[in-house]
Amino acid sequence: MKKLWAFILCLGLGFSFNVRAATSFIEGMEDIPIPDKMMQIQADNFSFGNEETRFVEAYLQTNFGKFAFVIGFYEDTLPQLGWTLKDKQADYAEFERDGEELTIALVNKMPLIVRVTLTGRQ
Repeated sequence: MKKLWAFILCLGLGFSFNVRAATSFIEGMEDIPIPDKMMQIQADNFSFGNEETRFVEAYLQTNFGKFAFVIGFYEDTLPQLGWTLKDKQADYAEFERDGEELTIALVNKMPLIVRVTLTGRQ
């Protein structure tokens, strides 16, 4: 029984180390990071663009955490990447940078699903 618990503990520690060590970004939004313990839902990505404008939408999901954590992550991270907080409500936040707008919106609380939308020029 002790060996089983030791194996489970090692497996859990290894998984959490790999999640923290990997810094990933939203596909189609090369400089928008994904918060720890969240992953992008690949089947729900949407992208449209031409020479003047673009629209990219992605969904992030986790079974851990709350939307307030996600907003806090982006409030801390995005200004370092040139984004300015434009508006913030309980269920969404909007940022702007160089003619682009980034919206982070709550879709579902459990599992936590967040929609990230980037609009503006390319």
